[in-house]
Amino acid sequence: MSETFYEVQEKKTDKELYDYQQGAIQQIFEKFETEREDYHLLYQLPTGGGKTVIFSEIVRQYLKHHQKKVLVMTHRIELCNQTAAMLSSFGVVNKVVNSKANLEDQEKYSCFVAMVETLNNRLQDDKLDISDVGLVIVDEAHYNSFTKLFKYFENSFLLGVTATPLSSNKDLPMKDNYDALIPGESIENLIENEFLARAEQYHYDMGLTSLEVGSNGDYTVKSSTDLYTSPAMLNKLLEAYNKHAKNKKTLIFNNGIETSIQVYHTFANAGLPIMHLDNTATKKQRQQILKWFHETPNAILTSVSILTTGFDEPTIEAIILNRATKSLTLYYQMIGRGSRILNQKSRFTVVDLGNNFYRFGPWGADLDWEAIFKSPNYYLDRIKDDETIESTFKHDLSEEVRASFANSEDTFFDVKEVYEEVTYAGESSKKVLERSIAQHAHICIENSEDVYDAIALAKLLKEDIDNRIQVYAKCISKSTHNFLSWLKLDYQKKLNAYLRENFDRVFEDIHGHPPED
Repeated sequence: MSETFYEVQEKKTDKELYDYQQGAIQQIFEKFETEREDYHLLYQLPTGGGKTVIFSEIVRQYLKHHQKKVLVMTHRIELCNQTAAMLSSFGVVNKVVNSKANLEDQEKYSCFVAMVETLNNRLQDDKLDISDVGLVIVDEAHYNSFTKLFKYFENSFLLGVTATPLSSNKDLPMKDNYDALIPGESIENLIENEFLARAEQYHYDMGLTSLEVGSNGDYTVKSSTDLYTSPAMLNKLLEAYNKHAKNKKTLIFNNGIETSIQVYHTFANAGLPIMHLDNTATKKQRQQILKWFHETPNAILTSVSILTTGFDEPTIEAIILNRATKSLTLYYQMIGRGSRILNQKSRFTVVDLGNNFYRFGPWGADLDWEAIFKSPNYYLDRIKDDETIESTFKHDLSEEVRASFANSEDTFFDVKEVYEEVTYAGESSKKVLERSIAQHAHICIENSEDVYDAIALAKLLKEDIDNRIQVYAKCISKSTHNFLSWLKLDYQKKLNAYLRENFDRVFEDIHGHPPED
């Protein structure tokens, strides 16, 4: 066999490796030299840290010093092409093994780049010779789809690279497929050394207990769509954008195509520059949309899951998580899309509308990846569920509504605390709603000159009423959709009736004199 198969060309890029990247390469090669030939090593580095650059240099050095071939596996065609281009820039002649690839000339190549499903088909059909592959690199190694191919490489050193070495499937922990983990630089270190932008994070207290978890361990598209396409949630999203991301290039992540389409219409109707992208778009449509997004300074792009990996747009200034997820990996992937440094950009905005901040902590928190790798279930079991998260929320009026109640020193009503007082006293739970209505009426009258003003103010309390009813329903363990709907309507009627019947009395109690005629 001719040794020309293993020649490496001159590097075509002037990209210099940073110290932490060179250090990682040194650590990885030490494992090459000291561990068995079929060792499985996992390397972790945050999104934006340059994993592809690192393993491209590893491939270049490996081929110069080892008379064996290299195979790089990816899970998406975009990553396949990007990886092939990066390898070429490092002087590594490579062949992309896709569904249309002609493998008759495979002996001319020392490096192959393949998408996992295509590779699986080619290996099952015995179309690709892997007998001389000494090094296998698995990009985005946290995906479980790769593991079915490991049986083909029992005599190869396997290097997995990922930003988050945590499997989403508790039954398939990564420690079962990898012998050891090398953790790379932390997000905070990369920020401090100006390799990544710092995130300014804003999070909202969201009522998500209506969401359902599917067989994949994450929230279902249907339950997410039902919640996030409601007028209240779409309005909250628009308000959050206007407050934190106005005129910034913004990427919005949703769980489900229908949600993203509704987001598009909501923003378009508000006169904002927005486009929608999902996996049903043709290659040409996708290119046109991403070109528009790149070239338009204040562009907004609403999408589903396709831009979480293999998408690099450093001009992004704001990320909005218009969804909840139980996946730490997805949480980091979504936010990581905004972390690229560019010119004067050293910060970017993150708006969380899915309680993800409470579930996983702030992006860039100092996670012990080695501990998570070794004991994933210990970490996963400590993630709070929605009910626990929401039990700590203090629901009060939004800033916009609060402005109409400027005369009130305190507008908060603790439903849970009052429920405990009422039940301890042996009274009916209905007393909670009666006291809540009285408190709502009080703040309406406190900020009104007559009963008509008070009733108008009561209409502004819809969201606060909804929040109180949700907490009350949990207290009495009764939360069917029909029951909640009836309870909210009944509450509003009783509040209006209370205002009509008691306005004069309460007004005089507050002001010391009756209302003027």
